[in-house]
Amino acid sequence: MSNDHGNNGGNGNGGNGGGNGDNGNGKKMRRSEHWFGGTSKDAFIHRSWMKNQGIPDDSFDGRPVIGICNTWSELTPCNGHFRQLAEKVKQGVLQAGGLPLEFPAMSLGESNMRPTAMLFRNLAAMEVEESIRAHPLDGVILLVGCDKTTPALLMGAASVNLPTLVLSGGPMLNGRYRGESIGSGTHVWKFSEAVRGGQMSQAEFMKAESCMSRSAGHCMTMGTASTMASMVEALGIALPENAAIPAVDARRHTLAQMAGRRIVEMIEENLRPSDILTRDAFENAMRINAAIGGSTNAVLHLLAIAGRVGVDLSLDDWDRAGREVPTILNLMPSGKYLMEDFYYAGGLPVILRRLGEAGMLKRDALTVTGQTAWENNRDAECFNEDVIKPLADPLVASGGIAVLTGNLAPLGAVIKPSAATPALMQHRGRAVVFENIEHYKARVDDPALDIDADSIMVLKNCGPKGYPGMAEVGNMGLPAKLLAQGVTDMVRISDARMSGTAYGTVILHVAPEAMAGGLLALVQDGDEIEVDVAGRGLHLHVSEDEIARRRAAWEAPKAPASGYAKLYFDHVLQADKGVDLDFLVGCRGDAVPRESH
Repeated sequence: MSNDHGNNGGNGNGGNGGGNGDNGNGKKMRRSEHWFGGTSKDAFIHRSWMKNQGIPDDSFDGRPVIGICNTWSELTPCNGHFRQLAEKVKQGVLQAGGLPLEFPAMSLGESNMRPTAMLFRNLAAMEVEESIRAHPLDGVILLVGCDKTTPALLMGAASVNLPTLVLSGGPMLNGRYRGESIGSGTHVWKFSEAVRGGQMSQAEFMKAESCMSRSAGHCMTMGTASTMASMVEALGIALPENAAIPAVDARRHTLAQMAGRRIVEMIEENLRPSDILTRDAFENAMRINAAIGGSTNAVLHLLAIAGRVGVDLSLDDWDRAGREVPTILNLMPSGKYLMEDFYYAGGLPVILRRLGEAGMLKRDALTVTGQTAWENNRDAECFNEDVIKPLADPLVASGGIAVLTGNLAPLGAVIKPSAATPALMQHRGRAVVFENIEHYKARVDDPALDIDADSIMVLKNCGPKGYPGMAEVGNMGLPAKLLAQGVTDMVRISDARMSGTAYGTVILHVAPEAMAGGLLALVQDGDEIEVDVAGRGLHLHVSEDEIARRRAAWEAPKAPASGYAKLYFDHVLQADKGVDLDFLVGCRGDAVPRESH
């Protein structure tokens, strides 16, 4: 393939060598050679310090230096096996003639971080970007797993635009409880509701805990981690089969070695994120998200990634792509299978092939293999059509993400139709309002709460600025008294997110959020709200005079006073813009070496 894919960005002296001159052999200097090449004092210092790790002299002979950006952490269980995975990547890099050097990045685990890992996605992206810029790297492998690590690392690397390849850690083995498959996250919500409703004992609930997480890896449902692993494969920034190989399958280690080999080749080809993360790539990812019943969180993350590479992506694009594509992956929470089953059925290449055959894929989109999306996947085979269903017999005829607008969400709100109750997709009900998550917890199980199955639960002040960080609390548990009556779903509306493992008729990401003064902030108990998913509408039926009266009396909740939370609060964008920090959006050009000493 061509040896000149790179876009040199805005610095004027970008390119793979990161500057002018050659290495004495008539070849353009690699970026790393500006640190390690030659006989200068600076080169002496850089090489000498590296040698205290036992690195031989000939490692600095001009071979490409590969940074392995590792989000390993024992506090992020999804990524707890990344030490072993990084060693396999190193083997691949060495086999291809490169020098692998591992470096850490802030690890974002949704399972343990409070208030939410999403608060720190942009901070981790900043760290990754500046770590790559500051160090003598020619290309990077991003080790990602728990859901925010994937967009955070890709956002940071995309802003630098060195050759980049993403490697996901893979899903856990299927959960098993009493002879049945149980899904991470999805069954937490189901079982906890069953306990609150009296259908499951506390002892049974506790026993299921150890049956759910049986191996290393991230959620094995189509939660946000599995969704984002699928998104990077669909974008073409990860190798084929990246999405679904189980974390503990030997083939995940094989993929890691192949990634290590391939990144060295990408440097020789000067193949960069700007060549791969194109408009066509994002079109493919949005359609794949629809076909797999992917998480609503993918909307925020892809909008943010697109903003880093200068691709104009909007909520309207998401809605259009979702309407065109049926959901054909029968996976929890929309369906019944899990990621292990998905891999055995053929994995994401089967989905890509089926959409490609139906004219729903941008076939010519370039990928990290150096081949197109179609060339990578045209020979994929399906081994279980109950897991990956034919397009003619889909799980949901119109999949994807529906974007609702109206006076309650003038900048948009989202719902995942494949995980919702069809009968509630057009609904008008009386609002029951929770001012924040603490108010919800204090009020939801009060026997005196005036609520019935036709009511609409409304949660405020949990958006990007609220909480802060836009926590995954939008899928509010139903009141215990309604669960006891057999109610299993209600319309829920908030400016929050929800886990990709969750389900229900849940409207999320309302923009502008309540904390920013959106109309959501003014909703009161008893207000009539109309939801029309087919018509893409979300409307508060309150007079303009009454809204004006309420707005005059509204006071914004208190903002963070200091620290990163204040920086985030002051600069975070709304959900329709991907929740990035405003000063991080846009192309900053390729990384070039900086002078030292």
